Amino acid sequence: MSEIYAGGCACGAIRYAISGKPLFENHCQCRDCQRKSGAGHGSYLTFPRTGVELQGEAMHWGIVGDSGNVKTRAFCPVCGSPIYMTYAAMPDVFTVHAASLDDPGRFKPQAVTYGVRGYAWDYLDPALQKFDKMPSA
Repeated sequence: MSEIYAGGCACGAIRYAISGKPLFENHCQCRDCQRKSGAGHGSYLTFPRTGVELQGEAMHWGIVGDSGNVKTRAFCPVCGSPIYMTYAAMPDVFTVHAASLDDPGRFKPQAVTYGVRGYAWDYLDPALQKFDKMPSA
């Protein structure tokens, strides 16, 4: 069994523990992630849903992505920290915000998605593969 990826919100009201390795780790420069993060991108780790354990009650809100499918963002109702996302079109995956990890240093980005929407001031590692949109599985 692999090491657990643990994390949660800033105040501790929501916690997660995920067994298994991430399927994908990325920075996303889509406009939704820019607005959500208050910066030029969001940083994420996506896991198989089967290894996820959640504690606490998150608030949820859905948004229609460029694909036309709904992604649901979860955040802490106490401190407002963004914690995770789920996707109507991909119910078998679970995505966490890299900064929500207890050890954010475990985040190892593999790619930049929606790179065409990035800004020059949001400098990301130029060695990362850059996709104009979300790559298909």
